Amino acid sequence: MAKVFFTDMRTGNNENLFDKIARVLTVAGLAQTVAEGDLTAVKIHFGEKGNHTYIRPVFARRVVEEIKKLGALPFLTDSSTLYTGQRKEAVSALTCAIENGFGYACVNAPLVISDGLRGVTETEIEIDGVLLKKTYIGTEIVEADSMVTMTHFKCHELTGFGGAIKNLGMGCASRTGKLVQHSTAAPTVSQKECIGCSICLRSCAHHAIVISGGKAAIDPQRCAGCTRCISVCPVKSINIQWNAAADMIMRKMAEYAKGAVTGKAGKVIYINFITQVSPACDCYGHSDAPIVNDIGICTSTDPVAIDQACADLVNAAHGNEGSALQSGFEPGGDKFRGCWPEIPWEVQLEHGEKIGLGSRTYELVRV
Repeated sequence: MAKVFFTDMRTGNNENLFDKIARVLTVAGLAQTVAEGDLTAVKIHFGEKGNHTYIRPVFARRVVEEIKKLGALPFLTDSSTLYTGQRKEAVSALTCAIENGFGYACVNAPLVISDGLRGVTETEIEIDGVLLKKTYIGTEIVEADSMVTMTHFKCHELTGFGGAIKNLGMGCASRTGKLVQHSTAAPTVSQKECIGCSICLRSCAHHAIVISGGKAAIDPQRCAGCTRCISVCPVKSINIQWNAAADMIMRKMAEYAKGAVTGKAGKVIYINFITQVSPACDCYGHSDAPIVNDIGICTSTDPVAIDQACADLVNAAHGNEGSALQSGFEPGGDKFRGCWPEIPWEVQLEHGEKIGLGSRTYELVRV
């Protein structure tokens, strides 16, 4: 049974939240994960420009300090995105990261984009997956000796929630790897709702959208499945074809997560922040109201167990009125389906356990 260590958000004169971060990392086994001299990747989402719910840079600094105490050499890292925006290549991504507060002066560590200047610096990693036999992981992740994965746990429009598995599987993949995972997610346009404004056409980096007869149309052969068009449509006329896309994306994502940790047995530790639990991904240029109040911080050496524990903690909470949550307000209610009713979010956990990424069975240890 995997152990997941949990601390709530309560603090006092004798211990602040930064100290609690250090304590949960210690009890989860940071010293057994990171060795002296390790080049240690701190995998984190730098946040899109205009977003504000990503993990606070000052929290990342405390994690960096704990790693340095062990004699290791930490660097903060993220990868390029498929969609157009502030993080589509390394120069823009690093600029965005610094503007969002992740400069060296704050986090006390250098920033490295894991898949290079244009998202194509990758290493092919073989896995024994159900769907995939090889994955394409950002080379700097592969080359790192150890890894600390810092994740903002929140809802997600494609996977129900985004946790450690998504931070590994999607966040460590190169652009090629992201395309493999998204390839079943070509959206469709409601011709009745579309107003032909062309905003989606201008936002598509893959030239997959045309305006014909005053309406948008998507070419599934060109579509990368990045779903950027969904986020920019002002009338919500573009949607994923959920019949097969979501569960397939989650299965591929879990297998990519396994690729990201291949060769790092005993060298990866996870810390999830169940704070500002927004209804959608931090990749958007905005952040909606949280669906539950801040819950706490979890750490573990098992990515499946920590995500299962975080999901259980969110679902056990009271849902916030006036948020994007539409159902499941009661403790025990499904908060993820309350935001995204079509998404079978359990798939990523089930498949992760099936392929040996981790265990859904866990012991929650309150610190």
